[in-house]
Amino acid sequence: MSDQQQGDTGIDQPMGASPSFISNPLMRQEAQRAMIWAVVAGLVILAVYVSQSLLVIFGALVFAAIIDGGARLIGKVLPIGRMWRIALVLLLAVAFFVWLTYYAGSQIAQQAAALPDIVQTQTSRLVQFARENGLSVQAQDLQSYSSQLMSGVGTVTAALTGLVGGLTTVVLILIIGVYVALEPNLYERGLEWMAPRHRRSSLSVTMDRMAQTMRRLMAGRLLGMFVEGVFTYIALSILGVPMAALLGILTGLLAFIPNIGAVVSGLLMALVGFSVDMQTGIYAIAVYFFVQTFDGYVVVPMIAKKTVDLAPALVLGMQLIMGILFGILGLFLADPLLAMIKVMLERRAEETDAEERAARDAERLLDHTPVANEPPAHGA
Repeated sequence: MSDQQQGDTGIDQPMGASPSFISNPLMRQEAQRAMIWAVVAGLVILAVYVSQSLLVIFGALVFAAIIDGGARLIGKVLPIGRMWRIALVLLLAVAFFVWLTYYAGSQIAQQAAALPDIVQTQTSRLVQFARENGLSVQAQDLQSYSSQLMSGVGTVTAALTGLVGGLTTVVLILIIGVYVALEPNLYERGLEWMAPRHRRSSLSVTMDRMAQTMRRLMAGRLLGMFVEGVFTYIALSILGVPMAALLGILTGLLAFIPNIGAVVSGLLMALVGFSVDMQTGIYAIAVYFFVQTFDGYVVVPMIAKKTVDLAPALVLGMQLIMGILFGILGLFLADPLLAMIKVMLERRAEETDAEERAARDAERLLDHTPVANEPPAHGA
C-alpha cells in the first residue's frame, strides 16, 4: 500500500498488522492464556478419547521392560550381544508356554471349562446356608458378583485355553514391546527431541530412572508370581485339592495384581475346595494363608528393598479407578502406572529443591559481594 493510499484511509496501520492482530498488550496476553487453556483442554479430551490406545502402548512398555530386564540378567552370565540376549529371552518365554500347553494344556482346559460351574454351584450353596442361618441374602446379588468374578477370571482362563478375547490387544502389546526392547535408545532420543532444549537432560535422567524402576518392579513381580504359583500348585497337589494346576497358574497370574489378585485367588481356592467336602475346603484355605503369609513376610520385603515402595491403600485406590475405566487390563497396569507417576513426582521435587538451593546460594553470594566504590569498614 502506498503512502497516498494510507493517507486516504486515514488509519495509521502498524507494520505486520492483520485482522487477528491485538494491539493492546494486556488483551494479547489474555488471548495467549486463553489459547493455552484451550490447547490443554483439547489435549485432555484427546487423551480421554485415545485412552485405550495409550494404555496398550503403556502395556507394551511394561512388556519391553520385562524383556530388557531379562536381557540384562542374561548379560551378567553370558557375554553376548544385546540382540542375542533379547532373542534368548523371547525363545525361553515361547518354550515355556509351549511346554505348558503340551504337558498340561488339555488338563488345564478341562479344569478351566469346569471352574465357572463350580463357582455358580458353590454360590448357590452359600446363599442357601446363609438363609438357613437367618441371614437375608439375595441369590441374584451373589450370582451377579460371582458372574463378575468369573468374567475377570474368564479372561485369564481364556488365555490359557487359547480363546483370547482381546487377541488384537495382546498382539499389539507384544509387537510394540519387542520393537521398543530392541532399540530403546531410539525412542528415548525421539522423546528428548520433542522436549525443549533446556529440559532434555533432565528428561533423560527421568526416563532412565523410570526405566530402572520399571525393570526392578517387573522383576520383583515376576518373582512373586513364580513363588506363589509354584507353592500353591505343590501344596494343593499334596493335600488332594482338585484343579491344583489351574489354581496354581491363576494364583501366579493374579499375583501380578497386588491386593485384589490375592483375594480373588483365595476365593477361587476356597470355592473349589468346598466343592469336594469340608476338609478339602479347609485345606485350600490353609494353603492360601500359608502362601500369602510366606509371600508377605519373606518375598515382598525382599523385593521391596530393590523396587519402588508403594503404599497399599494408594495401590488399591489406583486399581479401583483403573479397573472401572479399563477393566482387567487396567487392573494389571495400575501398579506399574502408579510407580511411574511416583518416580516422575519425586524427580520433579528433586528439581524444585535444586532450583531453590541454587536461588538461595545466589542470594548469599550477592549479600557477601561488596558494592563498587563502597568505603571499607572501620578498622579494616
